[in-house]
Amino acid sequence: MTAGRVDYASLSAGQQLAVKYFVVAMALFLAQMLFGLLAAWQFLDPEFLFGIVDFNVNRMVHINAMVVWLLYGFIGSIFWLVEDEAGVPLVGCKLANITFWVLTVAVAIVVVVYLVVQSGPGDKWTLWFINEGREYIEAPRWADIGIVLCMGAIFYNVAGTFVRGKWSGIAGVLVLDLIALAGLYFAGMFYTTNLPLDQYWWWWVIHLWVEATWEVMVGCIMAWGLMKTLATPRRIVTTWLYIEVALMFGSGILGLGHHYFWIGTPEYWLGVGGFFSALEPIPLVAMVVHAVYDAGRHSFRSNNHPALAWLIAHAFGNFLGAGVWGFMQTLPQINLYTHGTQWSSSHGHLAFFGAYVTIIVAFIYIAIQKLRGDVWMSADLRGGWRWKWSLALLHVGMVGMTIALLIAGYEQSFVERAVGGSTWAAYFEGQTQPWFVEAMWWRMGFGVLMTAGLVILLVDLLRIGADETRTSKSLDR
Repeated sequence: MTAGRVDYASLSAGQQLAVKYFVVAMALFLAQMLFGLLAAWQFLDPEFLFGIVDFNVNRMVHINAMVVWLLYGFIGSIFWLVEDEAGVPLVGCKLANITFWVLTVAVAIVVVVYLVVQSGPGDKWTLWFINEGREYIEAPRWADIGIVLCMGAIFYNVAGTFVRGKWSGIAGVLVLDLIALAGLYFAGMFYTTNLPLDQYWWWWVIHLWVEATWEVMVGCIMAWGLMKTLATPRRIVTTWLYIEVALMFGSGILGLGHHYFWIGTPEYWLGVGGFFSALEPIPLVAMVVHAVYDAGRHSFRSNNHPALAWLIAHAFGNFLGAGVWGFMQTLPQINLYTHGTQWSSSHGHLAFFGAYVTIIVAFIYIAIQKLRGDVWMSADLRGGWRWKWSLALLHVGMVGMTIALLIAGYEQSFVERAVGGSTWAAYFEGQTQPWFVEAMWWRMGFGVLMTAGLVILLVDLLRIGADETRTSKSLDR
């Protein structure tokens, strides 16, 4: 194998499948950004493309593309690590490839339907084949069933591989989490005519499926990634992974409470939820800090600087976006005014980017290193400016958007909620205030900056290591 040359054939079956998931993930990431820019512009010019791609549909595609590409990134990461962790070939390889194509074709069909059928009456037929109409999980019922079946197939591949091979702490947590990943989605596959009850189960998908099961999956991926990039001892990452699981499933369910008050449940839920939901990211930050400290005691050697940089960015992005930005608006006295404003959007953008985008990009860099023949990806990397500039632009763009949305949310909380009393007149009054309008312009500008960073990232993922002749040095100890 020659360093720098793409050698797809040398990859294992699971790793070849992972590459397919990563490719689709990055394509959907770009689509998410483009639809996000379109939505940001429509905030400034509501007449733009009105009747062609309406804002509500554009926003829906933007959010759903994010959820799906992150899911693809997680699945790709799991398939990349499972054979290495288990020590045996992937079980059910043919089924795994069929699952990939079924899932990808289904996603394409759903997006096309979203764009073609943008309005019309809702009934049981549209619920099954057009749009379920529930925010963030708008996919029609047939797609819901398909997602659960695909997750079940992936569970079979992963669990079967570990059963045939060797078990570890990472393996056990990952297998149990995949059961929860498939199981919790059932909560979004039925509805009731009682709106508070319907919203209760809806939050079990929105909060626990995305925030709990995904966070645990991130913990597994992070643990494996730190062992590969920093040669972190397994005992360190496994210890923090167990703490993450205990906090996630011990406090994650209670953390749901900061949503419950607004659907008619007792008000004590808001305080309970606000406190416990802030605890979830702490073990992942501790895992990275402990790993970096341990690496510092051993000359801090890393064979993959881009991956390590994104792993560190993940730890602090997760802590700030999901932890700090989440906690500062979940306290009852604050949430009374911020709920449903751009303040929430500020938290959502930073949380998803810091908690999920960063870890997937890190893992793709780990995969590319092997794909290019275990190429040198440390100091003095040829073309290294690309990964540094992409990381910088993506983070500056995201932080800028977060602050802009926070300013807009503050203005809404004051004018629309505190002064106007949450009336329709106050809502529209809040949309025309100078601070709100200026913040939307800043959001647009930083969105363009972030998109530029993504383009550089995609170019780097295609080019990094291509001109290298040096191979990576082993960090095993």
